[in-house]
Amino acid sequence: MEQLIVLGTGNASVTRCFNTCWLLQDEKDRYFMIDAGGGNGVLTQLNKVNVPVRQIHELFVTHEHTDHLLGVIWVIRIIGHQILAGKYEGNLDIYCHDGLVDKITTICQMTLGSKISRLFGDRIRIHVVADGEEVQILDYPVKFFDIRSDKARQFGFVVTLNNGKRLTFCGDEPCQEHCYDYARGADWLLHEAFCLYSERDKFKPYEKFHSTVKDAARLAEELGVRNLLLWHTEDDNIRRRKSLYKKEAKHYYHGRIYVPYDGERILL
Repeated sequence: MEQLIVLGTGNASVTRCFNTCWLLQDEKDRYFMIDAGGGNGVLTQLNKVNVPVRQIHELFVTHEHTDHLLGVIWVIRIIGHQILAGKYEGNLDIYCHDGLVDKITTICQMTLGSKISRLFGDRIRIHVVADGEEVQILDYPVKFFDIRSDKARQFGFVVTLNNGKRLTFCGDEPCQEHCYDYARGADWLLHEAFCLYSERDKFKPYEKFHSTVKDAARLAEELGVRNLLLWHTEDDNIRRRKSLYKKEAKHYYHGRIYVPYDGERILL
């Protein structure tokens, strides 16, 4: 069955959970990984959900911020060593926009050594995706789109699942009007919610180009989304986050609301 496996749910500054990243699992137990958080904690998160790194063959990197990019280096490091030891079957295919290629390869060259760096272009392959381009990943048609961020160039995507449902991932910023067509009527909208609207003065989400639970819920209602998943949040409210965020969201959105914790699996 198709599942969304949550590796992390927090923003860049969290300490009580991991940075937002996740896996899409298909019916054949293959995985499409989206971002990898900010460090080697991604290895712990993969271990907790019982997904060996050697089973990761498809990876999408949304943008250059540390809480999304640096864990990628650790995934490449582990897979690179497995390739060299003859313990990794197939290739690692990394998808990203053209502004990330040099960043990924340069950091790897600086930190992982020549043996692993030489695998780029051979067993570790980077695929540049353009705004509006559709790519086949696993058995899914995945259409990437530029969210037109003012902070750092960032892509999201929309994917049609094998069960016919449509899932839209907006990255870690609010879905803007130019991206509404990708989200309108979606079965699943994965959207950031930096904090509760009632705590906006404390966390100042708008100064960081983020939204609140209320903002995300209103948008999902306007776009006719069936299931809204909220993450990339603060962690001050970690123990009560699920109940607090759902309570605020229900005032503005009438579909199903998901506020996952790290490690949750969600049937799609």
